[in-house]
Amino acid sequence: MTNHTDRPPFLRLSQEDNVAVASRKLDAGTVIAEGVSTNARIPFGHKFAVQPIADGEAVRKFGQIIGFAKGPIAPGEWVHEHNLAMGEFERDYRFSEDVRPINILPEEEQATFMGYRRANGKVGTRNYIGILTSVNCSASVARFIAQAANNSGMLDDYPGIDGVVAFTHGTGCGLADQGEGFDMLRRTQWGYAGHPNLGGVLLVGLGCEVFQIGRMKETYGIEENDLFRTMTIQDTGGTAKTIEQGLEYIRQMLPAVGALKREEVPASHITLALQCGGSDGYSGITANPALGLAADMLVRNGGTAVLAETPEIYGAEHLLTRRAVTPEVGEKLIERIRWWEDYTARNRNEMNNNPSPGNKLGGLTTILEKSLGAAAKGGSTPLNAVYEYAEQVKEKGFVFMDTPGYDPVSITGQVAGGCNVVCFTTGRGSAYGNKPSPSIKLATNSAMYERMSGDMDINCGDILDGVSLEEKGRQIFEEVLAVASGKRTCSEKLGYGDAEFVPWQIGATM
Repeated sequence: MTNHTDRPPFLRLSQEDNVAVASRKLDAGTVIAEGVSTNARIPFGHKFAVQPIADGEAVRKFGQIIGFAKGPIAPGEWVHEHNLAMGEFERDYRFSEDVRPINILPEEEQATFMGYRRANGKVGTRNYIGILTSVNCSASVARFIAQAANNSGMLDDYPGIDGVVAFTHGTGCGLADQGEGFDMLRRTQWGYAGHPNLGGVLLVGLGCEVFQIGRMKETYGIEENDLFRTMTIQDTGGTAKTIEQGLEYIRQMLPAVGALKREEVPASHITLALQCGGSDGYSGITANPALGLAADMLVRNGGTAVLAETPEIYGAEHLLTRRAVTPEVGEKLIERIRWWEDYTARNRNEMNNNPSPGNKLGGLTTILEKSLGAAAKGGSTPLNAVYEYAEQVKEKGFVFMDTPGYDPVSITGQVAGGCNVVCFTTGRGSAYGNKPSPSIKLATNSAMYERMSGDMDINCGDILDGVSLEEKGRQIFEEVLAVASGKRTCSEKLGYGDAEFVPWQIGATM
Protein backbone atom coordinates (compact mmCIF):
# COMPACT_ATOMS: atom_id res chain seq x y z
CA MET A 1 0.00 0.00 0.00
CA THR A 2 1.18 3.54 -0.75
CA ASN A 3 2.13 5.74 2.21
CA HIS A 4 0.26 9.05 1.96
CA THR A 5 1.29 10.57 5.30
CA ASP A 6 3.72 12.96 3.61
CA ARG A 7 0.91 14.81 1.87
CA PRO A 8 -0.22 18.21 3.11
CA PRO A 9 -3.14 17.37 5.42
CA PHE A 10 -5.69 19.39 3.50
CA LEU A 11 -6.30 21.44 0.34
CA ARG A 12 -7.94 24.85 0.09
CA LEU A 13 -8.94 25.06 -3.56
CA SER A 14 -9.55 28.81 -3.84
CA GLN A 15 -8.77 31.87 -1.76
CA GLU A 16 -12.52 32.57 -1.81
CA ASP A 17 -13.28 29.23 -0.11
CA ASN A 18 -14.35 29.06 3.52
CA VAL A 19 -13.85 25.27 3.62
CA ALA A 20 -10.89 23.00 2.89
CA VAL A 21 -10.74 19.31 1.93
CA ALA A 22 -8.92 16.65 3.94
CA SER A 23 -6.28 14.91 1.80
CA ARG A 24 -6.10 12.09 4.34
CA LYS A 25 -8.01 11.16 7.48
CA LEU A 26 -7.50 13.93 10.04
CA ASP A 27 -7.75 13.26 13.75
CA ALA A 28 -9.37 15.76 16.08
CA GLY A 29 -6.80 18.34 17.09
CA THR A 30 -4.99 18.48 13.72
CA VAL A 31 -3.59 22.01 13.36
CA ILE A 32 -4.97 23.77 10.30
CA ALA A 33 -3.81 27.33 11.07
CA GLU A 34 -2.16 29.23 13.84
CA GLY A 35 -4.35 28.76 16.89
CA VAL A 36 -6.94 26.70 14.96
CA SER A 37 -7.31 22.90 14.85
CA THR A 38 -9.97 20.38 13.83
CA ASN A 39 -12.51 19.75 16.57
CA ALA A 40 -13.53 16.28 15.32
CA ARG A 41 -12.24 13.50 13.11
CA ILE A 42 -12.43 14.55 9.44
CA PRO A 43 -12.72 11.64 6.97
CA PHE A 44 -10.61 11.58 3.78
CA GLY A 45 -12.18 13.75 1.09
CA HIS A 46 -14.52 15.55 3.50
CA LYS A 47 -14.68 19.28 4.26
CA PHE A 48 -14.05 21.41 7.30
CA ALA A 49 -14.38 25.15 7.92
CA VAL A 50 -11.25 27.28 7.71
CA GLN A 51 -12.96 30.43 9.00
CA PRO A 52 -16.15 31.25 10.88
CA ILE A 53 -19.32 30.73 8.79
CA ALA A 54 -22.51 32.42 9.96
CA ASP A 55 -25.95 30.85 10.00
CA GLY A 56 -27.35 31.04 6.43
CA GLU A 57 -24.03 32.14 4.94
CA ALA A 58 -22.94 30.65 1.62
CA VAL A 59 -20.38 27.85 1.88
CA ARG A 60 -17.80 28.01 -0.88
CA LYS A 61 -15.60 25.36 -2.51
CA PHE A 62 -13.85 25.73 -5.89
CA GLY A 63 -14.58 29.44 -5.38
CA GLN A 64 -18.29 28.68 -5.93
CA ILE A 65 -21.37 28.23 -3.76
CA ILE A 66 -22.02 24.62 -2.70
CA GLY A 67 -24.77 25.33 -0.15
CA PHE A 68 -25.65 27.32 2.93
CA ALA A 69 -24.84 26.88 6.62
CA LYS A 70 -27.73 25.53 8.74
CA GLY A 71 -26.27 27.26 11.78
CA PRO A 72 -23.01 28.90 12.89
CA ILE A 73 -19.96 26.83 11.90
CA ALA A 74 -16.66 27.33 13.74
CA PRO A 75 -13.19 27.06 12.17
CA GLY A 76 -12.01 23.43 12.28
CA GLU A 77 -15.56 22.05 12.34
CA TRP A 78 -16.55 19.20 10.02
CA VAL A 79 -18.88 20.47 7.28
CA HIS A 80 -21.36 17.94 5.92
CA GLU A 81 -25.09 17.09 5.88
CA HIS A 82 -25.66 18.00 9.53
CA ASN A 83 -24.72 21.66 9.02
CA LEU A 84 -24.75 22.30 5.24
CA ALA A 85 -27.95 22.53 3.21
CA MET A 86 -29.02 23.07 -0.38
CA GLY A 87 -30.35 26.53 -1.19
CA GLU A 88 -31.44 28.65 -4.11
CA PHE A 89 -29.24 31.42 -5.46
CA GLU A 90 -29.04 33.48 -8.61
CA ARG A 91 -26.64 32.25 -11.30
CA ASP A 92 -24.95 34.80 -13.54
CA TYR A 93 -25.03 33.04 -16.91
CA ARG A 94 -23.02 35.68 -18.79
CA PHE A 95 -23.69 33.88 -22.06
CA SER A 96 -20.59 33.43 -24.25
CA GLU A 97 -18.44 35.90 -22.26
CA ASP A 98 -15.56 33.48 -21.75
CA VAL A 99 -15.35 32.02 -25.27
CA ARG A 100 -11.77 31.96 -26.44
CA PRO A 101 -10.66 30.84 -29.92
CA ILE A 102 -8.69 27.61 -30.01
CA ASN A 103 -6.19 26.41 -32.54
CA ILE A 104 -7.22 23.10 -34.11
CA LEU A 105 -4.15 21.27 -35.37
CA PRO A 106 -3.96 20.69 -39.13
CA GLU A 107 -4.86 17.08 -40.00
CA GLU A 108 -1.26 16.23 -40.85
CA GLU A 109 -0.20 17.27 -37.34
CA GLN A 110 -3.00 15.54 -35.47
CA ALA A 111 -2.44 12.51 -33.29
CA THR A 112 -3.57 9.27 -34.89
CA PHE A 113 -5.02 5.91 -33.91
CA MET A 114 -5.75 2.61 -35.66
CA GLY A 115 -9.45 2.45 -36.43
CA TYR A 116 -12.01 0.75 -38.67
CA ARG A 117 -13.15 2.90 -41.58
CA ARG A 118 -16.80 2.30 -42.43
CA ALA A 119 -18.39 2.76 -45.84
CA ASN A 120 -20.30 5.84 -44.64
CA GLY A 121 -17.09 7.65 -43.59
CA LYS A 122 -17.41 6.97 -39.86
CA VAL A 123 -14.58 5.30 -37.97
CA GLY A 124 -15.00 2.59 -35.35
CA THR A 125 -12.77 1.64 -32.45
CA ARG A 126 -14.29 -1.85 -32.15
CA ASN A 127 -15.80 -4.32 -34.64
CA TYR A 128 -18.85 -6.02 -33.14
CA ILE A 129 -21.95 -7.52 -34.68
CA GLY A 130 -24.95 -6.19 -32.79
CA ILE A 131 -28.42 -7.66 -32.25
CA LEU A 132 -30.94 -4.95 -31.41
CA THR A 133 -34.46 -5.54 -30.14
CA SER A 134 -37.52 -3.45 -30.89
CA VAL A 135 -39.28 -4.62 -27.73
CA ASN A 136 -38.66 -6.50 -24.49
CA CYS A 137 -40.67 -9.40 -25.92
CA SER A 138 -37.81 -10.20 -28.32
CA ALA A 139 -35.04 -9.79 -25.73
CA SER A 140 -34.67 -13.47 -24.89
CA VAL A 141 -34.52 -14.50 -28.55
CA ALA A 142 -31.84 -11.87 -29.21
CA ARG A 143 -29.78 -13.21 -26.29
CA PHE A 144 -30.25 -16.79 -27.52
CA ILE A 145 -28.95 -15.82 -30.97
CA ALA A 146 -25.93 -13.98 -29.54
CA GLN A 147 -25.07 -16.84 -27.18
CA ALA A 148 -25.34 -19.39 -29.97
CA ALA A 149 -23.20 -17.30 -32.32
CA ASN A 150 -20.48 -16.71 -29.72
CA ASN A 151 -20.41 -20.35 -28.55
CA SER A 152 -20.82 -22.15 -31.87
CA GLY A 153 -17.30 -21.60 -33.18
CA MET A 154 -18.55 -19.64 -36.19
CA LEU A 155 -16.34 -16.69 -35.15
CA ASP A 156 -13.15 -18.76 -34.92
CA ASP A 157 -12.08 -17.92 -38.46
CA TYR A 158 -12.71 -14.19 -37.94
CA PRO A 159 -10.37 -12.92 -35.20
CA GLY A 160 -11.01 -9.32 -36.27
CA ILE A 161 -14.60 -9.53 -34.99
CA ASP A 162 -14.92 -8.60 -31.31
CA GLY A 163 -18.03 -10.71 -30.81
CA VAL A 164 -21.80 -10.76 -31.21
CA VAL A 165 -23.67 -8.77 -28.56
CA ALA A 166 -27.40 -8.49 -27.84
CA PHE A 167 -28.63 -5.02 -26.89
CA THR A 168 -31.85 -5.78 -25.01
CA HIS A 169 -34.11 -3.40 -23.09
CA GLY A 170 -37.32 -3.30 -21.08
CA THR A 171 -39.64 -1.25 -23.24
CA GLY A 172 -40.89 -0.95 -26.86
CA CYS A 173 -44.55 -1.55 -26.04
CA GLY A 174 -46.99 -0.27 -23.44
CA LEU A 175 -46.06 3.27 -24.42
CA ALA A 176 -47.49 5.92 -26.72
CA ASP A 177 -46.42 5.67 -30.37
CA GLN A 178 -45.49 9.34 -30.43
CA GLY A 179 -44.09 11.97 -28.10
CA GLU A 180 -40.98 12.47 -26.03
CA GLY A 181 -40.49 8.93 -24.70
CA PHE A 182 -41.06 7.28 -28.06
CA ASP A 183 -38.71 9.71 -29.81
CA MET A 184 -35.95 8.94 -27.28
CA LEU A 185 -36.27 5.20 -27.89
CA ARG A 186 -36.30 5.69 -31.64
CA ARG A 187 -33.16 7.86 -31.58
CA THR A 188 -31.42 5.38 -29.30
CA GLN A 189 -32.21 2.36 -31.46
CA TRP A 190 -31.18 3.93 -34.72
CA GLY A 191 -28.13 5.53 -33.14
CA TYR A 192 -26.91 2.05 -32.24
CA ALA A 193 -27.97 0.60 -35.59
CA GLY A 194 -25.68 3.08 -37.36
CA HIS A 195 -22.88 3.07 -34.76
CA PRO A 196 -19.36 2.85 -36.23
CA ASN A 197 -18.34 0.18 -33.68
CA LEU A 198 -20.91 -2.22 -35.14
CA GLY A 199 -19.85 -3.84 -38.40
CA GLY A 200 -23.18 -5.61 -38.82
CA VAL A 201 -26.62 -5.27 -37.22
CA LEU A 202 -29.61 -7.58 -36.83
CA LEU A 203 -32.85 -6.03 -35.49
CA VAL A 204 -35.30 -8.52 -33.94
CA GLY A 205 -38.90 -7.73 -33.00
CA LEU A 206 -41.97 -9.65 -31.89
CA GLY A 207 -44.30 -8.21 -34.55
CA CYS A 208 -47.26 -6.65 -32.75
CA GLU A 209 -45.43 -4.10 -30.56
CA VAL A 210 -45.80 -0.32 -30.57
CA PHE A 211 -42.21 0.14 -31.79
CA GLN A 212 -42.83 -1.15 -35.31
CA ILE A 213 -39.66 -2.02 -37.25
CA GLY A 214 -41.23 -1.37 -40.66
CA ARG A 215 -42.44 2.06 -39.63
CA MET A 216 -38.99 2.96 -38.33
CA LYS A 217 -37.28 1.82 -41.53
CA GLU A 218 -39.68 3.96 -43.52
CA THR A 219 -39.15 7.00 -41.24
CA TYR A 220 -35.37 6.81 -41.58
CA GLY A 221 -35.30 5.70 -45.21
CA ILE A 222 -33.32 2.57 -44.35
CA GLU A 223 -33.00 -0.30 -46.80
CA GLU A 224 -31.89 -3.74 -45.70
CA ASN A 225 -28.56 -5.01 -46.96
CA ASP A 226 -26.00 -7.70 -46.22
CA LEU A 227 -24.92 -5.92 -43.02
CA PHE A 228 -28.34 -4.78 -41.77
CA ARG A 229 -31.16 -7.29 -41.39
CA THR A 230 -34.52 -7.23 -39.59
CA MET A 231 -37.10 -9.86 -38.67
CA THR A 232 -39.94 -10.54 -36.24
CA ILE A 233 -40.63 -13.69 -34.24
CA GLN A 234 -44.27 -13.81 -35.36
CA ASP A 235 -43.54 -13.55 -39.09
CA THR A 236 -40.53 -15.87 -38.97
CA GLY A 237 -42.51 -18.64 -37.30
CA GLY A 238 -41.67 -18.68 -33.62
CA THR A 239 -38.68 -18.81 -31.33
CA ALA A 240 -36.71 -21.74 -32.78
CA LYS A 241 -37.09 -20.62 -36.40
CA THR A 242 -36.15 -17.03 -35.47
CA ILE A 243 -32.96 -18.21 -33.74
CA GLU A 244 -32.09 -20.34 -36.76
CA GLN A 245 -32.74 -17.48 -39.20
CA GLY A 246 -30.84 -15.02 -37.02
CA LEU A 247 -27.78 -17.26 -36.96
CA GLU A 248 -27.94 -17.55 -40.73
CA TYR A 249 -28.04 -13.76 -41.13
CA ILE A 250 -25.00 -13.43 -38.86
CA ARG A 251 -23.18 -16.18 -40.76
CA GLN A 252 -23.75 -14.19 -43.94
CA MET A 253 -22.31 -11.03 -42.33
CA LEU A 254 -19.11 -12.65 -41.06
CA PRO A 255 -16.93 -12.46 -44.21
CA ALA A 256 -17.50 -8.73 -44.79
CA VAL A 257 -17.25 -7.75 -41.11
CA GLY A 258 -14.24 -9.98 -40.53
CA ALA A 259 -12.37 -8.71 -43.58
CA LEU A 260 -12.17 -5.15 -42.27
CA LYS A 261 -8.71 -4.19 -41.00
CA ARG A 262 -7.58 -1.36 -38.73
CA GLU A 263 -5.84 1.53 -40.45
CA GLU A 264 -4.20 4.74 -39.28
CA VAL A 265 -6.69 7.60 -38.99
CA PRO A 266 -6.56 11.05 -37.35
CA ALA A 267 -7.82 11.55 -33.78
CA SER A 268 -10.55 13.78 -35.18
CA HIS A 269 -12.55 10.56 -35.67
CA ILE A 270 -12.78 9.98 -31.90
CA THR A 271 -15.99 11.02 -30.18
CA LEU A 272 -15.33 10.65 -26.45
CA ALA A 273 -18.04 10.23 -23.81
CA LEU A 274 -17.09 12.05 -20.58
CA GLN A 275 -18.65 10.33 -17.61
CA CYS A 276 -18.36 10.06 -13.82
CA GLY A 277 -19.97 7.69 -11.33
CA GLY A 278 -19.52 6.84 -7.69
CA SER A 279 -18.00 10.30 -7.23
CA ASP A 280 -16.22 11.36 -4.06
CA GLY A 281 -14.72 14.49 -2.54
CA TYR A 282 -11.68 14.23 -4.80
CA SER A 283 -13.43 13.65 -8.13
CA GLY A 284 -13.41 17.39 -8.83
CA ILE A 285 -9.78 17.74 -7.74
CA THR A 286 -8.00 14.83 -9.45
CA ALA A 287 -9.62 12.67 -12.13
CA ASN A 288 -12.27 15.09 -13.44
CA PRO A 289 -9.99 18.07 -14.14
CA ALA A 290 -7.34 15.70 -15.55
CA LEU A 291 -9.97 14.25 -17.89
CA GLY A 292 -10.95 17.82 -18.77
CA LEU A 293 -7.37 18.49 -19.90
CA ALA A 294 -7.43 15.28 -21.97
CA ALA A 295 -10.71 16.45 -23.53
CA ASP A 296 -9.05 19.76 -24.42
CA MET A 297 -6.22 17.84 -26.11
CA LEU A 298 -8.71 15.79 -28.11
CA VAL A 299 -10.57 18.92 -29.20
CA ARG A 300 -7.31 20.53 -30.35
CA ASN A 301 -6.67 17.39 -32.38
CA GLY A 302 -10.00 17.85 -34.16
CA GLY A 303 -11.99 15.37 -32.09
CA THR A 304 -15.20 15.60 -30.07
CA ALA A 305 -15.76 15.40 -26.31
CA VAL A 306 -19.33 14.90 -25.05
CA LEU A 307 -20.23 15.97 -21.51
CA ALA A 308 -23.59 14.72 -20.19
CA GLU A 309 -25.57 14.08 -16.97
CA THR A 310 -27.66 17.24 -16.74
CA PRO A 311 -28.62 16.75 -13.05
CA GLU A 312 -24.89 16.64 -12.31
CA ILE A 313 -24.09 20.05 -13.78
CA TYR A 314 -26.96 21.63 -11.83
CA GLY A 315 -25.46 24.54 -9.95
CA ALA A 316 -22.47 24.68 -12.29
CA GLU A 317 -24.34 25.37 -15.52
CA HIS A 318 -23.41 29.06 -15.35
CA LEU A 319 -19.77 28.06 -15.87
CA LEU A 320 -20.71 26.30 -19.11
CA THR A 321 -23.00 29.04 -20.49
CA ARG A 322 -20.08 31.46 -20.31
CA ARG A 323 -18.22 29.14 -22.70
CA ALA A 324 -21.15 28.69 -25.11
CA VAL A 325 -20.02 29.53 -28.63
CA THR A 326 -23.22 31.55 -29.11
CA PRO A 327 -25.86 32.80 -26.65
CA GLU A 328 -28.36 30.46 -28.35
CA VAL A 329 -26.26 27.43 -27.40
CA GLY A 330 -26.10 28.64 -23.80
CA GLU A 331 -29.83 29.28 -23.71
CA LYS A 332 -30.52 25.75 -24.98
CA LEU A 333 -28.55 24.40 -22.02
CA ILE A 334 -30.66 26.46 -19.62
CA GLU A 335 -33.81 25.18 -21.34
CA ARG A 336 -32.71 21.64 -20.46
CA ILE A 337 -32.06 22.71 -16.85
CA ARG A 338 -35.58 24.14 -16.63
CA TRP A 339 -36.97 20.90 -18.12
CA TRP A 340 -35.26 18.94 -15.33
CA GLU A 341 -36.61 21.25 -12.64
CA ASP A 342 -40.11 20.66 -14.00
CA TYR A 343 -39.52 16.91 -14.47
CA THR A 344 -38.39 16.38 -10.90
CA ALA A 345 -41.22 18.54 -9.53
CA ARG A 346 -43.82 16.57 -11.52
CA ASN A 347 -42.44 13.36 -10.05
CA ARG A 348 -42.48 14.79 -6.49
CA ASN A 349 -38.71 14.78 -6.41
CA GLU A 350 -35.95 17.40 -6.25
CA MET A 351 -32.60 18.00 -7.90
CA ASN A 352 -30.75 17.55 -4.60
CA ASN A 353 -31.80 13.86 -4.39
CA ASN A 354 -28.57 13.42 -6.33
CA PRO A 355 -25.86 12.94 -4.70
CA SER A 356 -26.25 9.28 -3.73
CA PRO A 357 -25.46 7.80 -0.30
CA GLY A 358 -22.10 6.63 -1.65
CA ASN A 359 -21.26 10.12 -2.91
CA LYS A 360 -21.98 11.48 0.58
CA LEU A 361 -19.82 8.86 2.27
CA GLY A 362 -17.06 9.99 -0.09
CA GLY A 363 -17.33 13.60 1.07
CA LEU A 364 -19.91 15.22 -1.23
CA THR A 365 -22.87 16.93 0.44
CA THR A 366 -25.08 18.75 -2.11
CA ILE A 367 -25.71 18.49 -5.83
CA LEU A 368 -24.13 21.95 -6.16
CA GLU A 369 -20.84 20.59 -4.85
CA LYS A 370 -21.05 17.42 -6.94
CA SER A 371 -21.85 19.38 -10.09
CA LEU A 372 -18.88 21.72 -9.75
CA GLY A 373 -16.59 18.70 -9.69
CA ALA A 374 -18.44 16.90 -12.49
CA ALA A 375 -18.33 19.90 -14.84
CA ALA A 376 -14.53 19.86 -14.66
CA LYS A 377 -14.58 16.89 -17.05
CA GLY A 378 -15.57 19.34 -19.78
CA GLY A 379 -12.19 21.09 -19.88
CA SER A 380 -11.95 24.69 -21.04
CA THR A 381 -12.74 24.89 -24.77
CA PRO A 382 -15.91 26.53 -26.18
CA LEU A 383 -19.24 24.73 -25.80
CA ASN A 384 -20.19 24.22 -29.45
CA ALA A 385 -23.60 22.51 -29.19
CA VAL A 386 -26.25 21.10 -26.84
CA TYR A 387 -28.02 17.88 -27.84
CA GLU A 388 -31.10 16.10 -26.57
CA TYR A 389 -30.81 12.50 -25.42
CA ALA A 390 -29.39 10.12 -28.07
CA GLU A 391 -29.33 12.78 -30.80
CA GLN A 392 -26.58 12.31 -33.36
CA VAL A 393 -23.56 14.41 -32.40
CA LYS A 394 -22.56 16.32 -35.53
CA GLU A 395 -20.54 19.26 -34.19
CA LYS A 396 -16.85 18.76 -33.50
CA GLY A 397 -15.19 20.05 -30.34
CA PHE A 398 -16.73 20.18 -26.87
CA VAL A 399 -20.49 19.56 -26.74
CA PHE A 400 -23.14 18.66 -24.18
CA MET A 401 -25.86 15.97 -24.25
CA ASP A 402 -28.92 16.08 -21.99
CA THR A 403 -29.07 12.80 -20.06
CA PRO A 404 -29.89 11.59 -16.55
CA GLY A 405 -27.05 11.21 -14.08
CA TYR A 406 -27.62 7.44 -13.83
CA ASP A 407 -24.54 6.10 -15.59
CA PRO A 408 -25.89 3.23 -17.75
CA VAL A 409 -28.76 5.37 -19.05
CA SER A 410 -26.50 8.37 -19.60
CA ILE A 411 -23.80 6.48 -21.48
CA THR A 412 -26.39 4.64 -23.59
CA GLY A 413 -27.49 8.07 -24.85
CA GLN A 414 -23.92 9.19 -25.50
CA VAL A 415 -23.08 6.01 -27.41
CA ALA A 416 -26.31 6.30 -29.42
CA GLY A 417 -25.14 9.81 -30.31
CA GLY A 418 -21.92 8.38 -31.78
CA CYS A 419 -19.38 8.16 -28.93
CA ASN A 420 -16.88 5.44 -29.83
CA VAL A 421 -14.79 5.63 -26.61
CA VAL A 422 -15.87 6.30 -22.99
CA CYS A 423 -13.81 7.80 -20.14
CA PHE A 424 -15.40 7.09 -16.75
CA THR A 425 -14.05 8.64 -13.54
CA THR A 426 -14.97 7.10 -10.19
CA GLY A 427 -14.09 7.68 -6.55
CA ARG A 428 -16.08 4.96 -4.82
CA GLY A 429 -15.30 2.32 -7.45
CA SER A 430 -18.03 1.92 -10.08
CA ALA A 431 -18.25 -1.53 -11.69
CA TYR A 432 -19.08 -0.66 -15.29
CA GLY A 433 -18.10 -1.47 -18.85
CA ASN A 434 -19.67 -0.88 -22.22
CA LYS A 435 -20.28 -2.54 -25.54
CA PRO A 436 -19.79 -1.52 -28.26
CA SER A 437 -17.70 1.44 -27.01
CA PRO A 438 -14.82 0.59 -24.62
CA SER A 439 -14.85 2.30 -21.22
CA ILE A 440 -11.63 3.57 -19.62
CA LYS A 441 -11.95 3.72 -15.82
CA LEU A 442 -10.14 6.55 -14.00
CA ALA A 443 -9.74 6.30 -10.21
CA THR A 444 -9.92 9.57 -8.28
CA ASN A 445 -7.98 8.32 -5.25
CA SER A 446 -5.12 5.88 -4.72
CA ALA A 447 -6.73 3.90 -1.89
CA MET A 448 -9.64 2.82 -4.07
CA TYR A 449 -7.32 2.21 -7.04
CA GLU A 450 -5.19 -0.15 -4.96
CA ARG A 451 -8.30 -1.91 -3.64
CA MET A 452 -9.92 -2.31 -7.09
CA SER A 453 -6.90 -2.26 -9.43
CA GLY A 454 -8.40 -5.02 -11.57
CA ASP A 455 -11.28 -2.70 -12.51
CA MET A 456 -9.34 0.56 -12.92
CA ASP A 457 -7.24 1.58 -15.94
CA ILE A 458 -5.55 4.73 -14.60
CA ASN A 459 -4.93 6.02 -11.08
CA CYS A 460 -5.46 9.77 -10.80
CA GLY A 461 -5.04 9.74 -7.04
CA ASP A 462 -1.30 10.30 -7.45
CA ILE A 463 -2.13 13.90 -8.35
CA LEU A 464 -2.41 14.38 -4.58
CA ASP A 465 1.20 13.16 -4.31
CA GLY A 466 2.62 15.64 -6.80
CA VAL A 467 1.84 14.34 -10.30
CA SER A 468 0.67 17.37 -12.29
CA LEU A 469 -2.78 17.61 -13.82
CA GLU A 470 -1.12 18.26 -17.19
CA GLU A 471 0.92 15.06 -16.95
CA LYS A 472 -2.14 13.04 -15.97
CA GLY A 473 -4.23 14.63 -18.73
CA ARG A 474 -1.57 13.62 -21.27
CA GLN A 475 -1.58 10.05 -19.87
CA ILE A 476 -5.37 9.86 -20.25
CA PHE A 477 -5.23 11.22 -23.81
CA GLU A 478 -2.58 8.67 -24.78
CA GLU A 479 -4.69 5.91 -23.21
CA VAL A 480 -7.72 7.04 -25.25
CA LEU A 481 -5.64 6.68 -28.44
CA ALA A 482 -4.35 3.27 -27.36
CA VAL A 483 -7.81 1.95 -26.47
CA ALA A 484 -9.26 3.39 -29.69
CA SER A 485 -6.53 1.40 -31.48
CA GLY A 486 -7.59 -1.86 -29.85
CA LYS A 487 -6.00 -2.00 -26.39
CA ARG A 488 -8.46 -3.77 -24.11
CA THR A 489 -9.67 -1.97 -21.00
CA CYS A 490 -10.01 -3.61 -17.60
CA SER A 491 -13.78 -3.71 -18.05
CA GLU A 492 -13.41 -5.49 -21.38
CA LYS A 493 -11.07 -8.07 -19.87
CA LEU A 494 -13.64 -8.70 -17.13
CA GLY A 495 -16.42 -9.17 -19.70
CA TYR A 496 -18.59 -6.13 -18.91
CA GLY A 497 -20.89 -4.61 -21.50
CA ASP A 498 -23.68 -7.07 -22.24
CA ALA A 499 -26.11 -5.66 -19.65
CA GLU A 500 -25.28 -1.95 -19.85
CA PHE A 501 -27.59 -0.96 -22.74
CA VAL A 502 -30.29 0.98 -20.81
CA PRO A 503 -32.35 3.43 -22.89
CA TRP A 504 -33.93 6.28 -20.94
CA GLN A 505 -37.63 5.60 -20.30
CA ILE A 506 -39.90 8.55 -19.53
CA GLY A 507 -43.64 8.90 -19.65
CA ALA A 508 -46.43 6.53 -18.78
CA THR A 509 -46.18 2.75 -19.06
CA MET A 510 -49.64 1.60 -20.12
